[in-house]
Amino acid sequence: MEQGNATLLTDFVLTGLTDRQELRVPLFLVFSVIYLITLVGNLGLIALIWKDPHLHIPMYFFLGSLAFVDAWISSTVTPNMLVNLLVTRKIISLSECMIQFFAFAFGGTTECFLLGVMAYDRYVAICKPLRYPVIMTNRLCLRLLVLSFVGGFLHSLFHVGFLFRLTFCNSNVIHHFYCDIMPLYSISCTDPFINLLLVFIFSGTIQVFTIVTVLISYSLVLLTILKNKSMKGLRKALSTCGAHLLSVSLYYGPLLFMYVLPASQQGDNHGMMDSLFYTVIIPVLNPLIYSLRNKQVINSLTKILNRNV
Repeated sequence: MEQGNATLLTDFVLTGLTDRQELRVPLFLVFSVIYLITLVGNLGLIALIWKDPHLHIPMYFFLGSLAFVDAWISSTVTPNMLVNLLVTRKIISLSECMIQFFAFAFGGTTECFLLGVMAYDRYVAICKPLRYPVIMTNRLCLRLLVLSFVGGFLHSLFHVGFLFRLTFCNSNVIHHFYCDIMPLYSISCTDPFINLLLVFIFSGTIQVFTIVTVLISYSLVLLTILKNKSMKGLRKALSTCGAHLLSVSLYYGPLLFMYVLPASQQGDNHGMMDSLFYTVIIPVLNPLIYSLRNKQVINSLTKILNRNV
């Protein structure tokens, strides 16, 4: 198609992680192992929670959902990234690009909501232990989970819809290893100001809301522990909440740089490293963090392994 003297582009080239040939095979091997561990860790955690009746409580219900989302996020990015490390021309169509971003944004937004929900669950469990079964009913847990996934779906669908207002006519080179919207905005022939503003408003609001939920929840947890002055309670609370706090801390740093401060990272290697950490590294760390710091998960895994020996 022609628009004036410019040809509208519908196929794009991903630059990938590196243009150095000698690094492609080693990177392929490293990220293949990471992806395999990610799938085994997250899907194994889901299977463990499903199989052990002792883990059929809200905390592990949300943890299993988080594991599913981590596996989803990694699977939207890593397989394509691995293929591109071995091929010369990394071609992707505009429709494939939008589908990949939609799947990625859906998982990322849903994980934000899940982390907030998990913080609220820990607040109720520690600050209102006697009322916990009454408050965190199966109906409420299901509603919170559905709202998290619906929120992720609508948020990603909204930004994909606004991608259709953009045209691409000058460059078809996306300086990234997957289709993210910031690199697309940087090569658009249409002024992406409205898109950037909407990303800042909506992504920023979601991140601030979930971060504030986490901070308030754990501040109340800390106050409750200090008020009781119980070392046993402190150790138990830290054991229960420590893994979640570590996961939240690792998660929001790269995410804030990627979307709330987009101008600081468009088209540079620092932004690509943030994306790599968020899409590949965190999904493999979460099951390790939650499993190694959770005695109940370890005990359940030990029982199942001993039963099968």
